Amino acid sequence: MNEIICPNCKKAFKVDEAGFADILKQVRDHQFEEELEKRLKLADNEKESAVKLAEANLKNKLQEDLAKKDKELSEKLATKEAEIAQIQSKLDNAELQKQLSVTEAVQKIEKERDAFANEVKNKELEKENLESTLKQQFSTELKTKDEIIKMKDEEIALRKDMKLKLSTKMIGETLEQHCETEFNKLRATAFQNAYFEKDNNSSSGSKGDFIYKEQDEHGNEIISIMFEMKNESDATATKKRNEDFFRELDKDRNEKKCEYAVLVSLLEAESDYYNTGIVDVSHRFPKMYVVRPQFFIPIITLLRNASMNSMQYKAELSLIKNQNIDITNFEDNITKFKEGFAKNYDLASRQFKTAIDEIDKTMDHLQKTKDALLASVNNLRLANNKAEDLTIKKLTQGNPTMKAKFDEL
Repeated sequence: MNEIICPNCKKAFKVDEAGFADILKQVRDHQFEEELEKRLKLADNEKESAVKLAEANLKNKLQEDLAKKDKELSEKLATKEAEIAQIQSKLDNAELQKQLSVTEAVQKIEKERDAFANEVKNKELEKENLESTLKQQFSTELKTKDEIIKMKDEEIALRKDMKLKLSTKMIGETLEQHCETEFNKLRATAFQNAYFEKDNNSSSGSKGDFIYKEQDEHGNEIISIMFEMKNESDATATKKRNEDFFRELDKDRNEKKCEYAVLVSLLEAESDYYNTGIVDVSHRFPKMYVVRPQFFIPIITLLRNASMNSMQYKAELSLIKNQNIDITNFEDNITKFKEGFAKNYDLASRQFKTAIDEIDKTMDHLQKTKDALLASVNNLRLANNKAEDLTIKKLTQGNPTMKAKFDEL
């Protein structure tokens, strides 16, 4: 227990520790609040004084800065006015100089404009003259090229015709008529003792086209040939082959008792095999040959000469037999003749092949020449189009100086 004296009535009373602590807390809280209120008022007063002092200091500083700025502005303003007056004076002088320069420049440009206008007129005249000349030249060259192309086409057609017929002329004639005409041309000089007529005997059911026979002055047969002529139009739908006629030709040869069979053919015109010259098809049928019309006379000559040589050797054989000479020598001669004949035949075939190859090369060269002329015509046409498409606008494109001059004009 604690004893406490009241400050008002001066009476003493006792309180326990809890009450004492509560009273002590109340006293302390009251004192703290009073102290805090005093401190807050003091802080407010100090704050207000500091604010007023800061305001006064700031106001003074601002007034000083404002006065300083006013002075600086006044000085700068005076400087700027002086500079403006100086610039105005320079502008007046520059304006005068500008007017003089503009006058001189305009006069110079007018002179250049007049000169350039004259130059443009001259260029236009040159362009018109050039276009006229190019058109005339192009027309002349085009006409010349057309004539050359026409000549080349005619020459190519002629070469193609030569490849097929060489020296023969078959316009408006059949193949049989052509062969007969070619033989009759030489009958009086080269084939005086020869028989060459159409095979009209069809008693066996078939017949060839022509039979060639020749005898010597003693009536001995030198050679006999059965000829068959085959041709067809380019428009024929079903194309025949040469070998389709081999069997029938061999049958006709045997029935008419001819030694050789020859097929004169224009079939399979693109075949390199049959276009090489005289083609020996004895591996299919004995003593049979296929030739183009241009080899009609040469095959007769070759077979005739071979048979005449055989006749000579036959006569020699008879003489040798009569003289009881060993036949071995004759067989050797026969072998030499066969080898010589084969060699001559091979040389003739290669020469014919060479001639045809040369004709093919000539045709290819003419075709290339034609293609080159056509390409030249196309280039001339493009050049003419470019000349017609030439304008002032395109000439000045990418050239700002010239474009500006033309814009001013």
